[in-house]
Amino acid sequence: MSDPVLPSAIARPQLPATHGKVALQIALTELEAVFLSEMLEGAGLGEASESFGGGVGEEQFASFLRHEQAGQMARAGGVGLAEAMFASLTRGAGDE
Repeated sequence: MSDPVLPSAIARPQLPATHGKVALQIALTELEAVFLSEMLEGAGLGEASESFGGGVGEEQFASFLRHEQAGQMARAGGVGLAEAMFASLTRGAGDE
């Protein structure tokens, strides 16, 4: 059974250019958060200390803590990765 053909206005609604830029900015901020989370893991954030380690539970949930901390960092401006990528991706697009 084939899918019905939808009119283009329903299938692809036309959104203002500013909506697309906001969506791009949100996606890039999330990407920067993932990058920062990986960097925090590499730096050893969330590793259990030898004397008072939390065991398996701490190891399993440390990634959630890193992810939240990285998200907060990215939303607060991060390291400028999202901003640089946004400028690069929107360069020449104009104010459509």
